[in-house]
Amino acid sequence: MIAQTEKRENPMREILIDKVVINIGVGESGERHQKAMKVLELLTGQKPVATYAKKTIRGFGIRKGEAIGAKVTLRGEKAYKFLMDALSVKEMKLSRRQISDGNFSFGIEEHIDLPGVEYDPDIGIFGMDVCVSLKRRGFRVARRRRCKSKVGSKHRITKEETIKWLESLGVKVE
Repeated sequence: MIAQTEKRENPMREILIDKVVINIGVGESGERHQKAMKVLELLTGQKPVATYAKKTIRGFGIRKGEAIGAKVTLRGEKAYKFLMDALSVKEMKLSRRQISDGNFSFGIEEHIDLPGVEYDPDIGIFGMDVCVSLKRRGFRVARRRRCKSKVGSKHRITKEETIKWLESLGVKVE
């Protein structure tokens, strides 16, 4: 008699958070840019990276190469914790238009809405963009240096799978 084994889900099909990128676009260098860098460091506990203007726009007073923003990339447990805090600000609601194949993005209008953040009049209030990238185990084959190959179409994450994953977290997708 052959013992029946329970049908388990393939661990390679599990959807994981690849990274969460938090971006603050200030539009000018100087004191306000430094404050934005400080806000990101306080929120994430990581040192932010400055983003620079790609071209000169005289109407906005921006010169090519000028520091006009800041960003931080979170991975692992830090990414999951920050994502849950940021989604709580959005009241666990996202639009279908904010979601694509394996990615979704949303904005936070005021950083003081995040849990555990107090208003500091010296810093002010900043808005930010939160961009989340999802992956499955095995996606590294497309990024590695040696023996690089393509990720098969059945292994890629579709928009519907992204929505299902968000709903499993308790996010309402409208």
